Amino acid sequence: MDRDPLADVSRETRHRLEVFVETLERWQKAINLVSRNTMDGVWKRHILDSAQVVPLIPDTAETLADLGSGGGFPGLVIAVMRPDLRVTLIESDARKAAFLGEVGRRMGLENQPKIAISRIEAAPPAAADVVTARALAPLGQLLRWAERHRKDTAICLFHKGKGWPAEVEEAKKEWDISPEPIASVTDRDAVILRIGPYRAATPGAPSGS
Repeated sequence: MDRDPLADVSRETRHRLEVFVETLERWQKAINLVSRNTMDGVWKRHILDSAQVVPLIPDTAETLADLGSGGGFPGLVIAVMRPDLRVTLIESDARKAAFLGEVGRRMGLENQPKIAISRIEAAPPAAADVVTARALAPLGQLLRWAERHRKDTAICLFHKGKGWPAEVEEAKKEWDISPEPIASVTDRDAVILRIGPYRAATPGAPSGS
């Protein structure tokens, strides 16, 4: 991805993202929403890092589930940039969920995200066209969680760091997947893993390539 996904956003979208950052900075003083040493570079480390997922979401997608939303990355950034999507943010920490709710209200989103205050494996199935997660768990675990919340035709978009090849090989022991790594615009060692429809691996069968 060569272009900055924030370069051409509308003035209204930019304003909403600024409100997001302002609210994050205020709440961060009371609860740990993101790593403190990343706050000085919040626009690149968190907003841009989340926004780069948006061009990978199909235009035809209607629903999205963000697993372990935490401070709202990437789910809430996606909700700002794709207001047509019905977004579900799944977050078990009630304080972080309260933050997500306040940010959504302060940004004035017409299509307010649904916030599921629950463990991912216990939350009501989201039946999502797209499932996202960022800095949450190894790939195999993400796929187990996503299984509950995806449609059969869904795609997954997962942020992964430099250890992603090993995670893919480990996950293929359990899942029949053919992941597409897309270079991150914020970290030369990181990727967005795009994974289409998948299923449990058949014992003895060759895994996806």
